[in-house]
Amino acid sequence: MKHKKLWFWLMTVSSVIYILWRLFFTLPLDYGIVALVAGIALFSAEFISMLEAVIHYICMSKDKEPEFPVIQEADYPHVDVLIATHSEEADLLFKTVNGCKHMDYPDKSKVHIYLCDDNNRAEIAKLAKDMGVGYFGLSDNKLAKAGNLNNALSKTDSPLVVTFDADMIPRSNFLMETIPYFSLPEMILNDGKWRKRTEEEIDPDYKIGFIQTPQSFYNPDLFQFNFFAESNIPNEQDYFFKEVNVGRNSSNSVIYAGSNTVISRKALEEVGGIRTKTITEDFATGIDIQAKGYTCFAIDKVLASGLAPDDFPNLLKQRQRWGRGCVQTIRSFKFLFGKLPFISKLSYLSSLLYWWTFLRRIIYILSPILFTVFGVLVVKTDLWGILLIWLPSYLIYNHSLRLLSGKIRDQKWSNIVDTILCPYMIFPILAETLGIRMKKFSVTNKSKTVSRSAKIIYAIPHMILLAASIVGIYFSIKNIVIYKNILGLVVLFWLCMNTYFLSMAIFFLLGRINYRSSERFRAEIPVTFSVGIRKVNGITCDISENGLAFTTEFPEFVHGVVSFELQDKKWSAKVPGEIVHVSKFRDKWRYSVKLTDLSFEEKQNYDQIVYDRVPTLATEIKTNAFKDLLVFFKRKTAHSVLSKRKLPRIVLNTSLQAVDGSTVHVADYNYQYMLITGAVPASEFDLKMGNTILHLKKNQSAIGGKDNLFEIENWESISASVDLHEALLELIQEKKMEENELVHA
Repeated sequence: MKHKKLWFWLMTVSSVIYILWRLFFTLPLDYGIVALVAGIALFSAEFISMLEAVIHYICMSKDKEPEFPVIQEADYPHVDVLIATHSEEADLLFKTVNGCKHMDYPDKSKVHIYLCDDNNRAEIAKLAKDMGVGYFGLSDNKLAKAGNLNNALSKTDSPLVVTFDADMIPRSNFLMETIPYFSLPEMILNDGKWRKRTEEEIDPDYKIGFIQTPQSFYNPDLFQFNFFAESNIPNEQDYFFKEVNVGRNSSNSVIYAGSNTVISRKALEEVGGIRTKTITEDFATGIDIQAKGYTCFAIDKVLASGLAPDDFPNLLKQRQRWGRGCVQTIRSFKFLFGKLPFISKLSYLSSLLYWWTFLRRIIYILSPILFTVFGVLVVKTDLWGILLIWLPSYLIYNHSLRLLSGKIRDQKWSNIVDTILCPYMIFPILAETLGIRMKKFSVTNKSKTVSRSAKIIYAIPHMILLAASIVGIYFSIKNIVIYKNILGLVVLFWLCMNTYFLSMAIFFLLGRINYRSSERFRAEIPVTFSVGIRKVNGITCDISENGLAFTTEFPEFVHGVVSFELQDKKWSAKVPGEIVHVSKFRDKWRYSVKLTDLSFEEKQNYDQIVYDRVPTLATEIKTNAFKDLLVFFKRKTAHSVLSKRKLPRIVLNTSLQAVDGSTVHVADYNYQYMLITGAVPASEFDLKMGNTILHLKKNQSAIGGKDNLFEIENWESISASVDLHEALLELIQEKKMEENELVHA
């Protein structure tokens, strides 16, 4: 912590020196109106960037994680769980309701779950009835999500309220990890044990407003997906929810994100419910609650996950709505002259400044282009100014931001994201600042995108800027070579950086098609099934809503629809499925299963196993500029090969005896077919494998006639037998021993 503070003060001092130097010594006052406007624009962008960083650090400079109190089971209060829906499909809502129903609680009769449907749909009412939860239908809702939630609040009365978006599936421990925080004003930690405060110890001004948990996503967001970086880059929202919002605890300016949140009903009643007539009702309501003197906390533990937008138009709509809502709320008289403490207002000011990042990014891209391509002087300086002022400030500033960002975000990645979005964010933010409001409330689409995630037409602005930057690089190098201008190296550096960011933006906007119907989670869960009279054990390597993959030590015969039993730590499920692909996976056999016709109860049990876990996407950033490009081109140009192998192909390379006494050499075998090399007794004959007789018949489609492919005519009746299993196991073990002997030899 002291280390961070030292760098913060160094950044503050160096930034002040840099800004004063830029203001009084580097503005191109005598080089024409275009140069002056460009110079002031760049200075303003730098000043606001540094101001945002300083405010950001001040408002989250303290570690203020809330202590987690231990309370008695009887002290867990009644809770209303409100799932706000609009036009989402019943299948999506099923998963959310199912997750809510499986939440742990000492007395589950105290947990009241409601589907709040502002479209008043019969199929959603039926879903609520089938799932055994409450339903509030609301037609002609003119107040959007706020009106929907306020309607539900007027019909419920529990002291605590949980709000979930339609796609957000809670973990089973959601309530147990959040509800106790509301007891903090009445609890105290003495000698390592929690006890209730006496009346004299209770602070009447200390009251908990809401607890915000991260909005996590179980599908890769667009940045992870389009860059093939699901394992290298955390979700783009992780930095805000796990670092920024948690850091805002110290200034009591935690942002209410509308979902995955537990709120005090008393706090909501004091502010008049969820604020209406705003496009970000959650953001505004959070400010209202804090202005009433309530303490609000954010925690970094992922307790619910939903769907990130999976196409670029939806991503833009979402970000434009967030940006407009932030500007709309903070520029209002209610915010400016409200009772929110100064430190909290300062923190929210940094939120407002963030949405001007996109205009600043355009200025940073255009400034070196104006200088090198069009000869417009943007910064007037000399070598000493660069070496003594700019360079130390730049290095200190970037290192400080690196410390502040932790392991989730870095400057390079932030610049890539900002470059992608900037052409489409500037005008909505500017319009909202000038009072030109968004005409219609837009709900983020949660349906699956079946087309490409982005289209190259969105990259036209980036292509123009990239072309201009490349021209600028040419002129910059020419200027350095001809005039030996060392200062040109700084401009060249910025042009090269911008070229990289713009190139990555274009690669992103090439888009990628998602062929997967449901998201996979890496998970090792014991799975059992029957092969004949034998019980077989396997371990899943991944699971999804529609299927699973597991591995076994032995190449098992799994044919037709099979009942698979899964036993997770807390949940069990028995589901039918059939094998769609088998492959050798290192020393094991991997089976991919497609589930078939799950009953209502089976689906509830299985979905709970699938979704009651933290998503297995990246949680720390692991990027390298050149490696990122190599990975992108390698994955982009790779061609997938569709394999339809549904039985294990077992390489034997061994001799077996036919019933007539002759010997044949078996190359490989997959229960249904056998490949024989060399001489065969006939086009149709019987072969012994242990005590099992295989009836072989020459397959007429064998290619070239050199090798003999035989179909085992009685394969379905014998393949699940114990005798065949033991014989095959013995052959495989013999082959392994031979291979080991060759290795040691």
